[in-house]
Amino acid sequence: MFNRTNLLIILLAFASAGVGLGLSFLLRPHAVAPVANAGSPQSRMVAIGQRPDAISLPDREGNTRQLDDWAGKLLVVNFWASWCGPCRDEMPLFENLHQQMAEQKLAVIGIASEPAEDALGFLAQNPVSYPILINAPDDPRDVSRHLGNSHSVLPYTVLIDRNGVLVATHVGSFSEQSLRDWIAPFL
Repeated sequence: MFNRTNLLIILLAFASAGVGLGLSFLLRPHAVAPVANAGSPQSRMVAIGQRPDAISLPDREGNTRQLDDWAGKLLVVNFWASWCGPCRDEMPLFENLHQQMAEQKLAVIGIASEPAEDALGFLAQNPVSYPILINAPDDPRDVSRHLGNSHSVLPYTVLIDRNGVLVATHVGSFSEQSLRDWIAPFL
């Protein structure tokens, strides 16, 4: 039979659930993705078949590099961070690709989506020979988003053809075979 005690228990249960949901939203850490300035070249998101705006970022030594520095090559651009396990796991795949495919006019570029100190500390312990650029979170140019990463997930990889056109994107990590299958149509 339904009485005041049952009603009170139901109301307390709903109130507790509401408080719990509210607190979980307020207390959870919020990841803040870098936001491109409205006037910056990287403020628009490039779609497959479009040419990205000029992209320039600092390299490991702090020198400004542009993706155009690798013009005429098929570019595999991988966005990663040292705190991202899948990113770390696939770095040897990109290292092998870089070493084995350089003669086929293919270049691998890594873009660290974290502060330079964190990326460089990781790379000191886990070196790779392919170029690394830094797109720190405090940089107003969110290059990953400009190149189609609408959800700001890592790892994220794009393929830019020899004419500078974005031809493919990939969310998540690769296996060796899936990476080779992904680039094969563009070689």
